[in-house]
Amino acid sequence: DDVTESVKDLLSNEDSADDAFKTSELIVDSPEEKDTDVEEGSEVEDERPAWNSKLQYILAQVGFSVGLGNVWRFPYLCQKNGGGAYLLPYLILLMVIGIPLFFLELSVGQRIRRGSIGVWNYISPKLGGIGFASCVVCYFVALYYNVIIGWSLFYFSQSFQQPLPWDQCPLVKNASHTFVEPECEQSSATTYYWYREALNISSSISESGGLNWKMTICLLAAWVMVCLAMIKGIQSSGKVSMLEPFSVLLITISGFIPLSNSVTNFCGQNSHNSSI
Repeated sequence: DDVTESVKDLLSNEDSADDAFKTSELIVDSPEEKDTDVEEGSEVEDERPAWNSKLQYILAQVGFSVGLGNVWRFPYLCQKNGGGAYLLPYLILLMVIGIPLFFLELSVGQRIRRGSIGVWNYISPKLGGIGFASCVVCYFVALYYNVIIGWSLFYFSQSFQQPLPWDQCPLVKNASHTFVEPECEQSSATTYYWYREALNISSSISESGGLNWKMTICLLAAWVMVCLAMIKGIQSSGKVSMLEPFSVLLITISGFIPLSNSVTNFCGQNSHNSSI
């Protein structure tokens, strides 16, 4: 009883400053503060996955930047829009807008360590719509880009033939004689194969046509590859993006080698012609 009375006396004489101390102590232990930034001195570490090494991060950014558009599409657009004259405004905009925005994106991502929506909500809740808009854009880009990958897989699967199916126009046989497909003869073998064999398009937009099961399987394979690459976050996507630019460059170089050999043989056979 004496001990109990003494404790009551101590509690009754408690200073008002102790309440503030208890309140601050409860705030420190609050679970709402577990998301504080590690760099600001918080003892709670962020559980967000990180890159295994700086090399993996750099190669992943190279894989993010280099793709089919850089290797195949850009030279075509450069030649189509003026060649060297097109490179001048491109390089100016690249230095003034492209590289600074790319560096800003990487810096903000490393500092805040959140997704697109979370980053803009962190900067200002009023700018959260920008994050949602960027996610919608990425969604539509993934839709059409996977369709292109599906086309690539289809042509890759059909390329293990000799001769190639789009090398010559198909022949039509009837009871009397054999002739070349008129539609292919009016255009070209590659164009005919693209529209009639690969896409199998209908005659008009009003006709839905049937299911192109070949392209459906290729598109499904493309999405399966994406899912396998993203299933473990950056632990799996980082390794895939490291290999992607090198594989694209290897395929491009392997395509340039037979092309350069053909040009060399052609020039050698026609070296007597002054126009060559």
